[in-house]
Amino acid sequence: MQSWGLSDPGSVRKQNQDAYRIEQLDRSTLLCVVCDGMGGAKSGNIASTLAVEVFTEEVRRAWTPKMDQDKVDQMLRSAVKLANFTVYDQSAQFTEFDGMGTTLVAAFIRGKTVTIVNVGDSRAYAVDEGGITQVTKDHSLVQLMVDRGDLSPEAAKTYPGKNYITRAIGTEPTVLCDIFHRELNKGDYLLLCTDGLSNLMDDQEILFEVVHGVIKKHCCKRLLAIAKTRGAPDNVTSVLILI
Repeated sequence: MQSWGLSDPGSVRKQNQDAYRIEQLDRSTLLCVVCDGMGGAKSGNIASTLAVEVFTEEVRRAWTPKMDQDKVDQMLRSAVKLANFTVYDQSAQFTEFDGMGTTLVAAFIRGKTVTIVNVGDSRAYAVDEGGITQVTKDHSLVQLMVDRGDLSPEAAKTYPGKNYITRAIGTEPTVLCDIFHRELNKGDYLLLCTDGLSNLMDDQEILFEVVHGVIKKHCCKRLLAIAKTRGAPDNVTSVLILI
């Protein structure tokens, strides 16, 4: 298993409010986390950094090699709960952090079994030579409208309220997360990214760069370069895992 990550402010914003972490728990177990902070220049980066650190450290504290799948799910939910409490508590205590929050998408990879947890609109994609699948489902206004049939998936890409998310870490005392399970094969990929990337590239473009790019360790750099050629108005973060 190999992994690479990259985070960049993009072409417009001076501050990077994204954060990510890749944590090798043992030879066959990997944890990857990506967060996209919100709340303005004073606090967006605080929210994302806090969430990444608290989530990762809680998983590291609770994880044991012999955990069954139910215990893994419980561990990830507990880590989300603790990250949410920590960000929310800081927001409540300090006026300069009022209203801050962050998305979170994380992958716990044990061998070929992947458990993904998400809150917000940062995404996880499963990629192989046969195609690309968006594993997570955005917690966003436009996704709700698509689900109701009020908006087509194509129209959702340019809808004015696209950036409004319906769930976030730290904006409320409690938060719900989604859990997804995937079985991947050797040679398959998992990509985690913030909307600074997914808003600018469609699925087939991502598929091409991941599968057909010659030097895999440079894939995140190539994705960032494409985002920048398209203006990169937001921070851009991606983590790529090769099973």
